[in-house]
Amino acid sequence: MSFFYWRLMTDADAVRKDKVRGHLAMALFALLIAVSFSIGHRAVDHVEPGALNAIRFFFGAAIMGGVAYALTPARARHTFFRPVAVWRYFVLGALMGVYFITMFEALKTASPVSVGALFTFMPFMSAGFAYLFLRQISGPVVLASLTVAAIGAIWVIFRGDLDAIIAFDIGRGEIFFFFGVAAHGAYAPLVKKFIRTEPVTTFTFWTLAGTWVCIMIYALPEIVATAWGALPASVWLTIAYLAIFTTAGTFFLLQYAATRIPAGKAIAYGYLTPIYIILIEGFAGSGWVSISVVAGALATVLGLVVLAFTSDG
Repeated sequence: MSFFYWRLMTDADAVRKDKVRGHLAMALFALLIAVSFSIGHRAVDHVEPGALNAIRFFFGAAIMGGVAYALTPARARHTFFRPVAVWRYFVLGALMGVYFITMFEALKTASPVSVGALFTFMPFMSAGFAYLFLRQISGPVVLASLTVAAIGAIWVIFRGDLDAIIAFDIGRGEIFFFFGVAAHGAYAPLVKKFIRTEPVTTFTFWTLAGTWVCIMIYALPEIVATAWGALPASVWLTIAYLAIFTTAGTFFLLQYAATRIPAGKAIAYGYLTPIYIILIEGFAGSGWVSISVVAGALATVLGLVVLAFTSDG
């Protein structure tokens, strides 16, 4: 009897540690995304969104493919080259393609503030899609925590200016990005639904490859028209960062977390993105925000802390 009790406790500890790793993965995910907003906004002045995302996903898929191949045991490498149900990767790739293309298109005509505000709707959309695809129901505490975190994030995004929040105007760019946010919201629960027995690294590689193919189909005219040799070094550095950290890195982190914590909880960590941006700007010498904005940031963190310790039911 004591052996079975010990085994039960060991399994429970393993599950708990897995969930903690999922939360930490999404905190890192938000940090990597925050950096990409800052450097990606400048790159759009030199290269079209479709071409930029096509080249980043090409390199990102290549990097992730090398990692996945190296981590796959030699006896199982034939499964790496012959994935089962390839259609899964194109569905996920199409969703990510819509998200990234609409994000960069939106940043061409809309302010980062309004685009960031729309981003805060993603956890609620993800929770809705999680119910639709997985019958995963978010409890009242989870929904309340999401709401608190969202209010704090919006307050941070608008830098504590109530008039700016009231004057928020939806334009063409914001409408584009709304569909991108919905696509990203559907992505996390579908990862949990689609992943099978393949390693996360292999699943990530084929998802990146599917995303690259979908973006290539959309952006072929932009790719052909881009003078790649004339791009400044800063753009290539941006592409390198996007390929390594916010393509291969964030895809792996999101898919790793999506199999360990509910979709609504995973995507909620996107609320940390504006807070990270403020910290990055502050340490970079761009100035610090007011106490009012710090209060909003703390509300977001509080909501996420409650969310992390709330049961998944």
